[in-house]
Amino acid sequence: MKGITALSIAYPFAPVRDDTAGGAEHILQYLDEALVTAGAVSVVIACRDSRVRGELIETSWTGKIDDAARARTYSEIKEAVDYCLETYPVDLVHMHGLDFDRYLPAGNVSVLATLHLPIPFYNPAIFDLDRPNLQLQCVSYSQLRLCPPEFSEIPVIENGIDVKRLSIHVSRRCFSLALGRVCPEKGFHLALEAARLAGMPLVIGGEVFGYEEHEDYYREQIEPRLDGSRYRFLGPIGFERKRRLLSAARCLLAPSLAPETSSLVAMEALACGTPVIAFPAGALPEIIEHGKTGFIVEDVREMAEAMKAVDEIDRDECRRSAAERFSAGRMTSGYFKLYKKIIERSSRYKHVFATLQGRA
Repeated sequence: MKGITALSIAYPFAPVRDDTAGGAEHILQYLDEALVTAGAVSVVIACRDSRVRGELIETSWTGKIDDAARARTYSEIKEAVDYCLETYPVDLVHMHGLDFDRYLPAGNVSVLATLHLPIPFYNPAIFDLDRPNLQLQCVSYSQLRLCPPEFSEIPVIENGIDVKRLSIHVSRRCFSLALGRVCPEKGFHLALEAARLAGMPLVIGGEVFGYEEHEDYYREQIEPRLDGSRYRFLGPIGFERKRRLLSAARCLLAPSLAPETSSLVAMEALACGTPVIAFPAGALPEIIEHGKTGFIVEDVREMAEAMKAVDEIDRDECRRSAAERFSAGRMTSGYFKLYKKIIERSSRYKHVFATLQGRA
């Protein structure tokens, strides 16, 4: 990728860094790192306190996420995009946000929009955008199946993780773990119920973002179920602490109620040798091999029973599966091939357009 300039635009309401509980931010981090390592120019538009290897263009959002904050932030991103397109010879814009359609770049610059979240979460209008050089892309085949039929051929690049960086040796302990954004669709209240039924402590790590619905969910559904000892909420955690917790936990619980497009934390748990117990939501059955690297369960009662049976899972098999299937190198290689294809297609388009203009 040497010689190209890529502009990445993060979801504007979550910083790009190790302790953010969002898969899109971690995928952007992996790609930024890989671009810089490959000799490309990587420019990233993201909110303050983000950490990237390339050049960071900060936006100023902090705190609550309401209509006023959205309007200000979208305007700020548009200004930042215009600045970047005027300042750098941008070959490709890679957008990672749920709301990417609100600040699409003007003109004909090539745009790749990765759909990190369940398809029903997006504005349906993203499938009707009349914009040249726009490529949509999915992160799992279960996600692709939810796209309109006419989009059944859009590319799929499955997520990956830094398997080697997750490899440490710590003593296994008798607690279960749940990690991620604390919001209704993640179902962490159900993880707490399953842990009580199984008689196993549960530690929850993650972030409560400034959406009113998320804050209400934590206050009404999570906080009353905590006791500060057997059932604890740690808040956001950095990579080193996450790695220790994943390696020490007896199992990871993923009681998602939404059609998960992927699950980096499930992949990370397996890389640490920790089985995953999950509901059959979206791509989770694509990641977890039932009875081999964890269990797919239908309800809280089955989750509790699986927690009691988790020692049947071979932890070395979990590590082998992660190494073979979920490497970040495989993922970034897939993105680089797609980048090259999009840039070459754009170059042909510009050549044809210039030729037509010359004949006019």
